[in-house]
Amino acid sequence: MAYEEIKLQNQICFRLYTASRLITQAYEPFLRPLGITYTQYLVLMVLWETDDLPVNDIGKRLLLGVNTMSPLIKRMEAMGLLARRESATDKRQQIVFLTPKGKALEHQAATIPSCMVNNLQSCNIKTEQLTDIAPILDELIFNLSAKENKQGAE
Repeated sequence: MAYEEIKLQNQICFRLYTASRLITQAYEPFLRPLGITYTQYLVLMVLWETDDLPVNDIGKRLLLGVNTMSPLIKRMEAMGLLARRESATDKRQQIVFLTPKGKALEHQAATIPSCMVNNLQSCNIKTEQLTDIAPILDELIFNLSAKENKQGAE
């Protein structure tokens, strides 16, 4: 007997998961020529905005843990996109900074956001709908991450 509450069609989490997965896949044709993954693109966006950041700060901005960040940073370093150095104030802290190759990708990636908007518009999603959903998602992310941080501190 299937309870209404646990039917897949009634799950908001499934919709969010599926939308996230499909959006990430939609980025792939734009990122492939740059030789980067979606997660690497996110790291680069953080560093293009503010270069020379501790690994932990990048992880906090992306809501990614150290177990995810460390191998990601190592792979990007091996690709020549970024480098690391010890912090001048705290030797335990690694500062990540863009290499010339990583900086050059910013110019190449500049059209990706508009390409993605066009991609979504071709699926009958209006720009206003994206603008309307952003604050709802921001609030959801903020509240869930605050709840997670609170539980982790207990």
